Amino acid sequence: MSYDLVVKNGMIVDGSGGARYRGDVGVKDGKITKIGRINGETTEETIDAEGHVVTPGFVDGHTHMDAQLFWDQLGSCSCYHGVTTAVMGNCGFTLAPCRESEADFVFRNLERAEDISRSAMLAGINWDWETYPEYMDAVDKMPKGINYAGYIGHSALRTYVMGERAFEEDASEDDMEKMKAAVQEAVRAGAMGFSTSRSPSHLTSDDRFVASRVGSDEEIRDIVMAMGETGAGIFQLAMERGEMQKMMGVYRSLGELSKKSGRPVTFGSLSRKKFPGQWKALYEIIEEENLQGARIWTQVHSREINSILSFETATPFDNWEVWKDFRKLPLDEQLAKLKSDAALKQKLIDVADRPYDGPEVVGAEARPPEWDMFYHIDKIRLPHPSLAQIAEERGITPAAAMIEVAIEEDLKAFFRQPLANENQDDALALMKHPRSTVTFSDSGAHVSQIMDSSLQTHLLSHWVREREAFTLEEAVRMITYDTATNWGFHDRGLLREGMTADITVFDADKVEPRMPEVVHDLPSGSKRLKQYADGMLATVVAGQTVLKENQHTGALPGQLLRGPLARA
Repeated sequence: MSYDLVVKNGMIVDGSGGARYRGDVGVKDGKITKIGRINGETTEETIDAEGHVVTPGFVDGHTHMDAQLFWDQLGSCSCYHGVTTAVMGNCGFTLAPCRESEADFVFRNLERAEDISRSAMLAGINWDWETYPEYMDAVDKMPKGINYAGYIGHSALRTYVMGERAFEEDASEDDMEKMKAAVQEAVRAGAMGFSTSRSPSHLTSDDRFVASRVGSDEEIRDIVMAMGETGAGIFQLAMERGEMQKMMGVYRSLGELSKKSGRPVTFGSLSRKKFPGQWKALYEIIEEENLQGARIWTQVHSREINSILSFETATPFDNWEVWKDFRKLPLDEQLAKLKSDAALKQKLIDVADRPYDGPEVVGAEARPPEWDMFYHIDKIRLPHPSLAQIAEERGITPAAAMIEVAIEEDLKAFFRQPLANENQDDALALMKHPRSTVTFSDSGAHVSQIMDSSLQTHLLSHWVREREAFTLEEAVRMITYDTATNWGFHDRGLLREGMTADITVFDADKVEPRMPEVVHDLPSGSKRLKQYADGMLATVVAGQTVLKENQHTGALPGQLLRGPLARA
């Protein structure tokens, strides 16, 4: 037979966790039609995978690409790290339901909590929907490099039904009926489920709760129960935080909600130094609840959650005395003054050495540094030296060391502040837990604050190749079959004849995130962090090669993946 694409001579790691083997993969009409040895048969395209691993495309269950996909056809930076399917609409943050005339409500929820530029959204989105099904239709029509699926989000839902009251009031009985009906409509049209946030990180620019956080626990429970009446849908939430007794109650209530509604529950799960060891006791509750009929799985990360800082983006001191005016200058003027004006430089150091007494810092925002956990990213591989260590070596204060390092790299030096998963032994244990799923990139959000689209390539380079904590087969399963199965993409996540041909090809000896860079490629010229990966040979979506060695081929075969009720 003839093929549209043949991936030849690769080492196949099929996503099941089974042992790798050498073989070819033949593709026709977007499906895998043969796995084995393919010789002498015609093909439109051949990828020579000699010396490379051939795997299913990676599935990322936690992104915020809802806005970005309207101006970024490729799906960067996820696409550069082997991702072929991204689930968006997490944490209650979506662009629908929403009337165009009330788009400011959505922007208010998104711009601080998820660091998505209001000006970029205004310039980059052609608003031609109101309801969530209409939003899905708009996404369906957009040319896309990778696949997307999405939740209907609580914050957008609340402002759609309640308007300004959503930021201040409990929902009325009439409000509740409208919200429940909208969620049922969305799930029947193909939404993956319903998402919300209880996270203390999620505030508006004027320091109020995002709309979903104003809603009561009873409101959320009733909406999830209404979703359960459809027989479909996942409930996703950004988790609240607190002391052990409080969190044990939260986890128990989620177990009860899953059992009563019949719907799975998923949320991000991280180790935090403020609550050492807490996650272990909470996972015991997850295990107990699941054995009693609940279905709960967590979303975990392959490293620390880091705030990425630089003079090109943000420093911890940008709103501090002296710094505030200094940071308004163009970057080249800042560098010139740091080199030539010793008095100004010393003032900046003196201010940065003081204790912080300003407003609360939340989320991934730059925060007052703990210098022994404030690192210079001198290379992509760990370990990174702390500023406390650098300062001691140079005989200066940590603030002075930060400025000196920045000057040495023409203010392009990157630093990182871990916000969670500070203990990497805990991070590894979380990844190994049978109730966790390795997927928490937040791609499309925090675009100038974090750079976690490389979650998958970090897993493959650091934990597989360098630390040997997982076999390649184990790690690939985590980011393909496991994620695809949990989110119900049953035609993806494995290399099998008859499955959709979403394929990632990479060099297991070289795969690794590159250093991030600052670019100004948002529609309004706003800045974001961008990161490619080494060792990536090809990313194939539905049988078409979208990326070849990080370069776009021009193909845009991505699809909107709808939930089970829309596929029936």
